[in-house]
Amino acid sequence: MQTEHGPQERLGLFPGTFDPATRGHLDIVERALLLCDRLIIAVAHRHHKTTLFDIEERVALIEGALPEEIRTRVTVQPFTGLLVDFARDRGIHVLIRGLRVISDFEYEFQMALMNKRLWDRVETVFLMPDEEFIYLNSTLVKEVARCRGPIEEFVPPNVATALHARFAQAGHERSGRN
Repeated sequence: MQTEHGPQERLGLFPGTFDPATRGHLDIVERALLLCDRLIIAVAHRHHKTTLFDIEERVALIEGALPEEIRTRVTVQPFTGLLVDFARDRGIHVLIRGLRVISDFEYEFQMALMNKRLWDRVETVFLMPDEEFIYLNSTLVKEVARCRGPIEEFVPPNVATALHARFAQAGHERSGRN
């Protein structure tokens, strides 16, 4: 899109809880940057989910996981409230959502329709991750980490370190050791 000052920057918004961020999330970020000039990763405060990491930790983990070559094009911000309000306040008209499996579609479709109803100038773009990440989600990663399983192929190194530390700490707390 052209304005009187030159081409308008295409902004995208990729929302989620990211508890924790996975390699699948990063794959969607890289795919979204093929469509957008800049991307804001909007990290949701707890609303209907209990999180393992607090909002500051989740923001820092995503920032630390971003590949160097895209860091100048991506901003990570926490948000509360309605996603469409967050998008409207920043002049962002494109929401990026990842779809892994058919079971994701019904929920994501309902959310896209509700967001459109709340603000008719927002569009939702669904992106599929690479097939190697199609089964991957944060809940599964946390369960494997909780059971002391290998998670390094599923999450960036800084996230693996944080997960191992969190569950090691939880283990010490449960056994009465500090």
